[in-house]
Amino acid sequence: MNELTLRNRHPRQRVDLRRLRQIALAALLTEPPFAEEHALHYELAVVLVGAAAMARMNGQFLNHAGSTDVITFDYGAPETAAAGAAWLRGDLFICLDDARRQAREFRTSWPAELVRYLVHGLLHLRGYDDLTGAARRVMKREENRLVRRLAHRFALSELALPAKVRP
Repeated sequence: MNELTLRNRHPRQRVDLRRLRQIALAALLTEPPFAEEHALHYELAVVLVGAAAMARMNGQFLNHAGSTDVITFDYGAPETAAAGAAWLRGDLFICLDDARRQAREFRTSWPAELVRYLVHGLLHLRGYDDLTGAARRVMKREENRLVRRLAHRFALSELALPAKVRP
């Protein structure tokens, strides 16, 4: 059974989770390295958070100070998985505040950064890493390719909903 759960836990920024689900499923079901000759199984949760929550998780689980753009928890294939079955099983925590900050820095939009972080996390679950320079270049090349393809298929700006109004 495939499962994709999306939650927005950011205190103010609203996101069209229906559209984000469409983008995530398009990546998983139609784009290599996810959609290949064999069926991909997935149990994924994508949680959107603010900088304070991300900094707490970054300190608690990775022993790093401050916020970061995405944290990926890879749980691997379940013990009951058939041998050779392709599995993505994990949680992605994405920081919307970092997306906004980096969008300004890289002269792009925060929805485009959000999709970049989603793709980055999915690539980690698929076995890509960015720990060495060579591996980082391979991962970045694949990330850029996938983000371009998804941006061509979807209007990423539609992910942005009006911010919540404070009472």
